[in-house]
This record gives sequence, C-alpha cells and structure tokens, in this order.
Amino acid sequence: MMKMIGLGILGVIVALIGLGFVLPDHRTVERRITINAAPETVFSYIGRFEAWNSWSPWATYDPEMTQIIAGEGLGQTLNWQSDHPKVGHGRQTITTFEPNRQLITELDFGEMGGGQGIFILTPTPSGGTEVSWTMDTHMRDGVPLYMKPMATYFGFFIDGAVGPDFELGLRRLKAAAEANR
Repeated sequence: MMKMIGLGILGVIVALIGLGFVLPDHRTVERRITINAAPETVFSYIGRFEAWNSWSPWATYDPEMTQIIAGEGLGQTLNWQSDHPKVGHGRQTITTFEPNRQLITELDFGEMGGGQGIFILTPTPSGGTEVSWTMDTHMRDGVPLYMKPMATYFGFFIDGAVGPDFELGLRRLKAAAEANR
C-alpha cells in the first residue's frame, strides 16, 4: 500500500515537472496611467536612464544600487547590481526609441530570464498623456533547463509580483512629470 502511494506521489511530481516544460510561458504585465503633462515632458523621464531614479520603483527599494549607464537614445544601456531581493541585477538596452511616443527596452535578468519593457505614450484631448507600461516575456527564455518548470509556474503569479511595482512607478512618474510641466 505504501509503495502505491509513493509511486502515485512520484507520478504527480513527474507530471508537474513535465507540464512545466509544455504549458504556455508567454506572460504580459501591463499598467496604465494618465498624466497631466505633455508627452514631451513625460518622455524626458523615460527616454533617458539617467532620469529613471526620479520615478523607478526599484530606485525606491535600493537607492544605493550600483548603476552603469552607457550611450544615449537608441542603444543606451543600463546595468544594475543590488543585494535587495526586489532589485537584483541585470541589464536593460533601449531597442526602440521614438521620442514622445514609444520606448522599448530589452531586459536581461541573467539566469532569471528576460523580456521586453514597453512604454507607449498617447496624447489625451486635454493635453495630457496616457502612459502604458508593459513587460512582455516568455518565462522559460534564457532560464537554465533545471529552472524552466519553476519559471513556467512563476509566470502564473508574475502580474501580482510585478504589477504593484509598475503601479508605484507610474504614480511616481506622474508626480515627477506633473511637477515639471
């Protein structure tokens, strides 16, 4: 009887691991906010990594993180290193740079994977800007083989893990841009 229970538990574990390799792993986290400032003002905060510390939620978590910024505009890179668990380390590169309209970055979190960070700015009739901040990722991409099933399952919780950070960042971006319009 105990042998049957043990084999049953083992079967469930093997099935869960197997599913972790084949379940869909594409995930998108998106948040939006309307800012009472022109797209030019808003873009001045997102179009240069040097300005990110004024609104980035991760700069709030670890104001002492090490950052290295190189270049400007298209191709600008940001490398960061932090011991804070919500910040970690990684690299971000601007891959699409359309001033006052759109910014796309390639995210590299090392063994934790990567994805794209996407900002879309849409003018509002009142002269403000709607900002959409999206992270688009395939949870298993760039992750070591032994971590792929865990990455897949973590994908089911990523909106709850990253979404509040996006909300905080957008609120801080709104405050900064509206104070300087």
